[in-house]
Amino acid sequence: MSNPCILCCAITGSVPRKSDNPAVPTTVEEQIESSHAAVEAGASIIHAHVRNDDETPSSDPERFARLKEGLEKHCPGVIIQFSTGGRSGAGHERGGMLSLRPDMASLSVGSNNFPTRVYENAPDLVAWLSAEMQTYEITPEIEAFDLSHLIQAIRMHDEGKLYGRLYVQFVMGVKNAMPCDKEVFDFYVHMMKTRAPKAAWCAAGIGANQAVVNEWAIAAGGHTRAGLEDNVRLDRNTLAPSNAALIARAADLCAKYERPVATPAQAREILGLRSA
Repeated sequence: MSNPCILCCAITGSVPRKSDNPAVPTTVEEQIESSHAAVEAGASIIHAHVRNDDETPSSDPERFARLKEGLEKHCPGVIIQFSTGGRSGAGHERGGMLSLRPDMASLSVGSNNFPTRVYENAPDLVAWLSAEMQTYEITPEIEAFDLSHLIQAIRMHDEGKLYGRLYVQFVMGVKNAMPCDKEVFDFYVHMMKTRAPKAAWCAAGIGANQAVVNEWAIAAGGHTRAGLEDNVRLDRNTLAPSNAALIARAADLCAKYERPVATPAQAREILGLRSA
């Protein structure tokens, strides 16, 4: 099996509600069930946010703890990745769940514009989050919304400020941030190959860009992300029935390009993570 492709499932996020798509899993119980189906469809990483009872974003460590316990029980071996994103809390609250020692956690190393707000990641907060990940031996997944984020991540890793192997995700299609543009994507791949040749990378597309970016990443030899956090539809007229359906579509693209879908064990080996 050559060059397996890691499929990450972003199950919930902070934005989509059940009013957007009833399949969005917002309770811990729904998230565990949805993750199990996604893993059966080919996901080896579960990228996790938690919500309050009213569906608003949360950074509550207790909810993350219940989710982690459920994933370990019902999806044995899957890579658990917590979000430290800015919609769920402010300051150190964003990393309050890192002491639970997930396998991975998302990390944004710079600020950028979102559709209606600034996604602020101040240098001192980035330094604190990365230090917490070092303390708890958590490999960060760098979420690069801009070229400067990619360059900063490589610099931080070279300086020993990021735990484990470098893993960068290109997030494409957020309004006012990095566009979904093939020339830009190719340049990012080139930068990873020349500036961080030992690192792995993946790519995520927002909204209708999800399937497009999935195919670009798989065809280029990288890894990719799908799920209801980023996109609630299969097409313009059809809501996605589940996270599993979006992962299954990405798995079909892997078959198209003759790339095996990575098992959780293979993904752990590729990313240099501890055994489950």
